[in-house]
Amino acid sequence: MPMSHPRISARVGAINESATLAVDAKAKALRAEGRPVIGFGAGQPDFPTPEYIAEAAARACLDPKNHKYTATGGLPELREAISVKTARDSGYQVKPGQVLVTNGAKHAVYQTFATLVDPGDEVLVPAPYWTTYPECIALAGGIPVPVLADERSGYLVSVADLEAARTERTKVLLFVSPSNPTGAVYPPEQVAEIGRWAAANGLWVITDEIYEHLVYGDARFVSMPVVTPEIADRCVVLNGVAKTYAMTGWRVGWMIGPADVIKAAGNLQSHATSNVCNVAQQAALAAVSGDLAAVAMMREAFGRRKTTMTRMLNEIPGVICPEPQGAFYCYPSVKGLLGLEIAGRRAATSAELAEVLLDEAEVAVVPGEAFGTPGYFRLSCALGDADLEEGLTRMAKLIGQAS
Repeated sequence: MPMSHPRISARVGAINESATLAVDAKAKALRAEGRPVIGFGAGQPDFPTPEYIAEAAARACLDPKNHKYTATGGLPELREAISVKTARDSGYQVKPGQVLVTNGAKHAVYQTFATLVDPGDEVLVPAPYWTTYPECIALAGGIPVPVLADERSGYLVSVADLEAARTERTKVLLFVSPSNPTGAVYPPEQVAEIGRWAAANGLWVITDEIYEHLVYGDARFVSMPVVTPEIADRCVVLNGVAKTYAMTGWRVGWMIGPADVIKAAGNLQSHATSNVCNVAQQAALAAVSGDLAAVAMMREAFGRRKTTMTRMLNEIPGVICPEPQGAFYCYPSVKGLLGLEIAGRRAATSAELAEVLLDEAEVAVVPGEAFGTPGYFRLSCALGDADLEEGLTRMAKLIGQAS
């Protein structure tokens, strides 16, 4: 008999589906059936892409130069514009050759870990974490090492926390501020302290800056290689147009890093995808070269909504929610609700409680299990004010019946 082989490789078979996309897909499917589901799952702005960006893409469609293969690393004019935009927005001075344009920031995450991590290398991952990070680390053969923080610290990890998790196999620190899923923003002095610690221990830092423009109140975004220049040669910055310019569907992101890392990642991309869609790159060029007026408008709306959401969540008995300082998510603890009887059901986990909410209140949230911290929910503030308040009202009414 011929040898029997598994149908799916062990490497790919071990990957979990994106929990955030799964929740969003389920909410959309239920709405298609006529159920009035309100979804707090999707991490994307509810605004359309600004018109001047879409118009640039429309023009690009008619230009024959965009109908052919272009350089794997990105259109030269876009790489130049990203270097200028990076200096403008964060003060980080980089050359166009240090930029690699990718098929969305998620692609940049995958390629960066694939480029830096060997089997057995450990990566410190502050938790709660975005659900995709551990999967990309594991695909590279690395070992994600969660470093836990909770609402008591504002979801911020300290140097002491990181040092306690570091071993001789630690190669990379993943650093994300503002954070998905918590909305936490590290103060500039803490960013610098963590950067100095990483540099002193010879670690690489991968810093995801996709939410750089979405900060509120007194919070301030800073880029680690700016406040800790000594880490720059061992640092990769990830970013993209998705969140800032309401361009999640356009799929344009980028990596910024040392020239040898960008060259190696470009080699990988040359075999995986070739160039990013030229029309989307032209749209991204218009976005990063334009002003930030549309961004300011969206930030004002997200700020208003997150304040409303935080207040309404904290009014629900058993729910504790710090007010986020960035991004567009709230990350409440729902540990006080576990084990209670709600609509005749008892949820022992936040995943089970999320199912109760969807079934009984027609409200979709992402449970904390997806982010490495059971006992929490992630709710996106990126939906209309009326839907946001209606969804939270339903949630409060259902939980108010708990016993």
